[in-house]
Amino acid sequence: MENKMKPGEQTKKQPEQDNKTERKNNRFLILHNDNNHSFDYVIDALIKVCEHDAEQATQCTLITHYKGKCDVKKGSFTYLSPLKKALVARELTATID
Repeated sequence: MENKMKPGEQTKKQPEQDNKTERKNNRFLILHNDNNHSFDYVIDALIKVCEHDAEQATQCTLITHYKGKCDVKKGSFTYLSPLKKALVARELTATID
């Protein structure tokens, strides 16, 4: 059978599959504020663990300080899990949402 699509029409992807893939890859590593660590310590951890540059790590640290938390990385649970463990090993509070 011949596919008769009009010019400019695109096939639609199955929304259920797209949503599952999108949710799977759209998790966030959240850094939570604490009163135990210095700004320099947190900035250094973000540079080493999350591979942030100094400016990005500083901005995330400030956001965490003033707002109580900051999403510092986005990706799949599998990708974020070792990063979370590395931050927790540095005695920082982190979650994956």
